[in-house]
Amino acid sequence: MHERRSCLAALLLLLSGASRADEVEAPALPEELGEEARWTNLLRVEAMPWALMTRGGAGTEEGFLQIEPTFVFEYGAEFGVNLGAPVRLRLWGPDGGGVFRREDWDSLSDWGQLVRSLKLGSDNAPWALWFGELESYTLLTGHLVRRYAHRANPDYHPVAGVVTGSLGPVYVEAFSSDMLGARLMGGEVELDVEHVLFGKPEQRSRYTLSVSAAHDWGRAGGRAPPVTLAHLDAVAVFWVRPAFEAHAFAGWGGKPGDSDAWGVVAGLGMESITQTVDLWLRLEARRQHGGFRQGFFGVDYELARFQAAGPDGGPLADAPFPHGYSVFGEAEVGWDAVQYGGLRKHLKLSLGAEAFSWGRVDVDGRVAVQLFERALDLSLKGLVVGAGKPGARYLGAAEVRWRFLGGKLYAMGTGGTLLFPTSAGTLRPGAFASVGLGVDNAR
Repeated sequence: MHERRSCLAALLLLLSGASRADEVEAPALPEELGEEARWTNLLRVEAMPWALMTRGGAGTEEGFLQIEPTFVFEYGAEFGVNLGAPVRLRLWGPDGGGVFRREDWDSLSDWGQLVRSLKLGSDNAPWALWFGELESYTLLTGHLVRRYAHRANPDYHPVAGVVTGSLGPVYVEAFSSDMLGARLMGGEVELDVEHVLFGKPEQRSRYTLSVSAAHDWGRAGGRAPPVTLAHLDAVAVFWVRPAFEAHAFAGWGGKPGDSDAWGVVAGLGMESITQTVDLWLRLEARRQHGGFRQGFFGVDYELARFQAAGPDGGPLADAPFPHGYSVFGEAEVGWDAVQYGGLRKHLKLSLGAEAFSWGRVDVDGRVAVQLFERALDLSLKGLVVGAGKPGARYLGAAEVRWRFLGGKLYAMGTGGTLLFPTSAGTLRPGAFASVGLGVDNAR
């Protein structure tokens, strides 16, 4: 199904060593090309002599020389390690700031960023273990954790862990957003009903029941109130064709110990996978009550845990959320103009949007595209939370890369907006920009 196949597969693809702009050219896995497993590697160094970070209202502007080495070693689809982290050397800024940017390494969790990715097992294996960055993570059915980004706070750089496993009719996925700190943890257990009633089916997971739970301890990356949520889901695949699948689902969730906080959801989803196009679509009707909402742990959560978008402010766990209804839609598209081994895409688009009956709209999306025979990489991402209401939140970023001299050397530039949590529990606006050169053996 969409959630199971896409979430772990997307994590494993990060082992190609690609940056956000390079995700569209991830190499095909050996077994998908009919090749024997073998050792592969990617070595990369990026140097940005001008890297600027500002904090609006703080009276500070900091400039750095940023060097980012990357080392990737992979053996087939079952094992891979990707190491590296940006090292920022201060060029100018406030007195007493030190040679290195202090906020990048001032907690145990920050040292997790050295492990960009580590995998054991694969999406097709009975079990798999993965460590790395969660940029748009969805926990199976996605009604608690959806499109979650655990490094949305620019001063917090944890390493996450995800484990999956299956035994008979049971499939399990569990995760921790910070392997070195007490933060967000959760899991989902899925039961294949057809397998239980009639024996092992020809196609797994056509009719399933699942239960998920997530808890944020709130003790790392800045203190915030703890919160616990749980959800029940039923899914039925009602239409299966070659390269196409459609399913329907319904679910109920709430806050354990708070009978007034609950929500229900129902909807449809589909996926289509061909040689040139991968397409996932999802449409949901939602009902929220008592402060509960589906997708509570989402792309904005690492900022909202300190200050929720909207006129009331305050931590998301304590912020009021009106009773009402909403419609949520999500689309993911991968397009390959010419087939380069199945996984390399000329275009990758991901978009999620939710409109509430009381006038609020949330939208987040990202797009990566390659042009001029894949010499030019462009990526954009944006986030809007609370549009149509006071206190709305807007964030955006862009990255461009131009490869030359046979593709080994490239020039790059990035820029965008940021929000920095403060000790007072508020968010201070800021921005970043950088330009530089990189070299690797990706081509």
